[in-house]
Amino acid sequence: MKKANNEPLDKPPLRQLRQTFYNFELHENLNNKPTLLILAAGMATRYGGLKQLEHFGPHGEKILDYSVFDAVKAGFGKVVFVIQESIEAEFKQATAHKYADSIKVDYVLQDLNNLPHGFTLPENRVKPWGTGHAVWAAASTIKEPFAVINGDDFYGRQSFQLMADFLRSSPPERQYGMVGFQLKNTLSPHGAVSRGICELDGRNNLVSVTEQTHLALSDKGIVAQTNEQQEVLFTGEEMVSMNLMGFTPGVFPYFNLYFKDFLAKHPYNLEAEFYLPDVLNRLVQSGEAQVKVLASAEKWFGVTYPADKAVVIRNIHNLISAGVYPENLWPQE
Repeated sequence: MKKANNEPLDKPPLRQLRQTFYNFELHENLNNKPTLLILAAGMATRYGGLKQLEHFGPHGEKILDYSVFDAVKAGFGKVVFVIQESIEAEFKQATAHKYADSIKVDYVLQDLNNLPHGFTLPENRVKPWGTGHAVWAAASTIKEPFAVINGDDFYGRQSFQLMADFLRSSPPERQYGMVGFQLKNTLSPHGAVSRGICELDGRNNLVSVTEQTHLALSDKGIVAQTNEQQEVLFTGEEMVSMNLMGFTPGVFPYFNLYFKDFLAKHPYNLEAEFYLPDVLNRLVQSGEAQVKVLASAEKWFGVTYPADKAVVIRNIHNLISAGVYPENLWPQE
């Protein structure tokens, strides 16, 4: 991977980035409904299948069906799916007409070859570039305030309402949002998970996100194992990121700059990924933006491991029995 003609990486000055941001904000119609960007291009190596299209509800509903349903209720006006070309036909068949009467639908392909000008795909690279690249790839499709979620995570009705209200509140310039969950509400009983542990200031602004890649329940409590095989104990009350974040289109120049930096720093690492929390960290630590953390009391659930499927099905059944969701989520099918 290299810059064309061995030219130095073009890094626009921060003044230019701020002006670009201002131009986005100036022309943005804040009366528009926000967009929901769903990251659904993951390879699901631990799950062992295409969990984005796995059936969990009584009428074959997928987890992302419940996310779209909650987003419509919260006031989102469009949903954009980021997917891989290999699943494009199957994915569109499962979603294109389902939501047509409720919300606008669009698609973005996360292509390994889709890189900033001057960069080329390293030989033998097969791993996707990560969640940050997925958002970067959607830049030309989104012109309004937007929220980002993972396609295989269940966030709950309140979480979408918190984010929709934030995006419609005309937050201060260069202030973004993130829905935070208590760590104890985001664990799998069937194995270790990765979570971004958040540090907040006294005004619920994000200070940093530290990725813990091996968090699990044990007889000691919630334990993370470091790369040095040391254990770190957590109480469960810690705030974590589950990639439910809110932005305005003015953030895309930063994604572009940071992705270029990432590519330049990892020219031969075939496993390195450009993560969404890394973008937030750089924004807040550089002072380029402020990220407000919106605390959700919802209990997250998802499918990291095959054994998680039964838990998700049971949780959805309980929510239907409690009247939170109708039994048939999209009856027009």
